[in-house]
Amino acid sequence: MTTPSIPSITRRHLVAGGLLGAATHALPSLAADAWPSKPVRLIVPFPPGGPVDTTARVASQRLSDIWKIPMVIDNRAGAGGVVGAQAAAREAPDGYSLFMGAIHHSVNPALMGNLPYDIERDFAPISFAAMFPVFIVAHPSVPANTIQELIALAKKGTPLAYGSSGNGGGTHLAGELFNMEAGTKLQHIPYKGSAPAMNDLLGGQVQLMFSDAPTALQHIKSGRVKVLGVASRQRSAMLPNVPTGVESGLPGYEAYSWAALFAPVKTLQAVLDKINADFNTAFNDPAVRQRLLEAGAEADPGTQEQMRKRLRSELEKWAKVIKTAGITAG
Repeated sequence: MTTPSIPSITRRHLVAGGLLGAATHALPSLAADAWPSKPVRLIVPFPPGGPVDTTARVASQRLSDIWKIPMVIDNRAGAGGVVGAQAAAREAPDGYSLFMGAIHHSVNPALMGNLPYDIERDFAPISFAAMFPVFIVAHPSVPANTIQELIALAKKGTPLAYGSSGNGGGTHLAGELFNMEAGTKLQHIPYKGSAPAMNDLLGGQVQLMFSDAPTALQHIKSGRVKVLGVASRQRSAMLPNVPTGVESGLPGYEAYSWAALFAPVKTLQAVLDKINADFNTAFNDPAVRQRLLEAGAEADPGTQEQMRKRLRSELEKWAKVIKTAGITAG
């Protein structure tokens, strides 16, 4: 935006009248008031079709309606979210390039180290977007129907293995956090994605899975697997009768995948405030919340400060799990 000119008034007159500071401080507000005046790009660090991408597309459609300006998805997949994050960190802090981060970005610092960006230093938090519940599911042959029964079975020495989407992935970490909190030694079997892990669970090659909702729900509802609990602190709206790990005697057990909205650091605070307010309006819309539920996600908007604190908590929690379990990338 072009700053309005002030003809016939010199800098000396502004200083003399005590107005220079006021005029200077007004400029960011003027710039924020004009935002957005062109399409906004949302960088998604994963391929199209996954839960984070779906969340981003729901957000982009609703925010485009609110702003009367297109919001365009830019998929930059690769290296567990690193490629997209690096690209987003280099964008101008003008509010026209945003970033849909995910749980990977709270895991990668401890798992990989030496990243080409810092998720806290290089980004300004806007809002958490969605939470993807993790359900603890078992093959029907497993003689346990609750988390307590699973723990008892494991502590008796019954061999139990759980499949995951891959070493260091969210479903792996959820299983290792369970081992830490429950005092069990469930064996981890990594796969190249959630789908092949679920296929082996359905076939009985593994007994358990700490599965994201999109992968598990259809099989839970069909009865091909049984659900023992949900790893989030609150019950899931998708399966409200399923108890949480906290309710089942594991007060420190909380694991879920998530997506969150960021902007490059140094983006004007007034612009961040506007995006946060509009994003909360969008994700508190009943139609948007229902659309997310159908995709296996629960809308989870909030304030910038809430997001900052939760991100710090996630970074600390997963760093501890990775160190304790000796998890390495690959």
